[in-house]
Amino acid sequence: MQSERMKKLRVVLVKPGKYAIDGAVERFGHGFMPNASLYHIASLTPKSLRGTAIEVLTVDEYVRSNLDYLDLLAADASQPVLLALVGVQSHQFHRALDLAAFARSRGVKHCVIGGPHAMTCDTTQMQGRGVSFALGEAEVVWHEILSDAIDGELKDVYSPGMRWQKSLDGAVVEPPSPDELERYVLPMLGLYPVRGCPYRCNYCSVVKIAGHPVRSAAIETTMESLRRAKAGGVRYIAFVSDNFNKYPQATELLEAMIEADLGLRFFCQCDTHVVNQPELFDLLRRAGCFEMFIGVESFNRATLKAANKFHNYPEKYARLAALCRDNGIRAHFSNIIGFAEDTPDSILGGLEILKSLNPPVASFYVLTPIPGTEQYDDFMAAGVITERNLDRFDTTCSVWRHPTMSGEKLEQMLYHCYVDYYRHLMQQRDRHDEFPEFTIFCRYIASQGIHPMAGGTSRLTLDRVEDYLPLRRRTYGFEYADLPTSLGLSEEDRVFNKSSDWRRPAVPA
Repeated sequence: MQSERMKKLRVVLVKPGKYAIDGAVERFGHGFMPNASLYHIASLTPKSLRGTAIEVLTVDEYVRSNLDYLDLLAADASQPVLLALVGVQSHQFHRALDLAAFARSRGVKHCVIGGPHAMTCDTTQMQGRGVSFALGEAEVVWHEILSDAIDGELKDVYSPGMRWQKSLDGAVVEPPSPDELERYVLPMLGLYPVRGCPYRCNYCSVVKIAGHPVRSAAIETTMESLRRAKAGGVRYIAFVSDNFNKYPQATELLEAMIEADLGLRFFCQCDTHVVNQPELFDLLRRAGCFEMFIGVESFNRATLKAANKFHNYPEKYARLAALCRDNGIRAHFSNIIGFAEDTPDSILGGLEILKSLNPPVASFYVLTPIPGTEQYDDFMAAGVITERNLDRFDTTCSVWRHPTMSGEKLEQMLYHCYVDYYRHLMQQRDRHDEFPEFTIFCRYIASQGIHPMAGGTSRLTLDRVEDYLPLRRRTYGFEYADLPTSLGLSEEDRVFNKSSDWRRPAVPA
């Protein structure tokens, strides 16, 4: 009888898409990889809480080929529904607001938006309109949100005073179902073995989202996630944490992966200082690393220093590319174009240097003052931000007044770099690559004026921003949200941030 009386809560976790420049909700026939936050938060959700059974459903909008999932965003007579928009970045914020308004219009009482934008930007303009905002990491606020949904009323804001959990308890992540994995180019799962970045690059949002102290879960937690991924049909892992090489227990994790011999291939991100850790490359290779994402960003040391990226030394990039090549790891060099010091000639000169280094993968992005970052605050104060629509703050569009180049020229240079670099790679007949189709894809899609890293292949158009604007106006009283001001850190967060030392795991004060 007790089980029959047990209350139920349905939790719908949605990673919202974004509105493309033509107004379409950006969707793809196949995505590149499942969103890590989506499955991480699903795994943080208990099966029951305070006598209430919890059902969890996950939706990645980027890979939905029809609109049937919108039926989940409706009240259910048999149980309350909590809609959580997770991992919401600034360029996805309007879409998240629209989905929350849509769910509210269909009787869903509990809607909450979390992720980078809510954590780092002032959302006062939207508060008190039936949508809640989570200003801290899921580990800090998620159980309180669930508890309040069970009790029948969410708070307008979940602001616990700490943006970050001081030490990560970790969660064993359950992989997507086989049907969900079919939605992606590769059967891949994203994991966060570590969070935090010791650097202070002024354009980067990571330090605002994850803080400076390097925090990690227990090795066994990550290993159990890997074992479950393997059992669930996953073949590739993306360690989406920044600066994997600053993870104090990286060697221990890699050795555990080598011993377990699960046969999983993985991708990781490292800073350029990994060039000073040659012994790590051999461990990465033996553990199954197939690609390393590295933010080289610029070939001009003065430009890097102006952005507070003091740890990058362009003269070491060739050695970095060679270490990857010698260990059978695809070097993925990420480049930013449109720093204030850049000119068309300097961008083309950097492209030629990149071609001489010959990494198998390169990506290019337009410098974008991301809301919440130090650079955003500086650009706002200087009055040089020209774009008022948050949808455009996605690193593919020019949103500020560059001192020497028009926005049109910057975007032209972006796609020229892609097409020219991947043409260069295609001309090398003797190259052996695990994913040769990717080179062809990048050149072709960039030639169409579409960013290759947008999220997937075979773009679909099912609905458009115009379909949601009337509801947005009625719910929030605006067509486009004002550009936000940044949220400052609490005193406790500031003190915690100063404790950063990547050589040892962060522990509670």
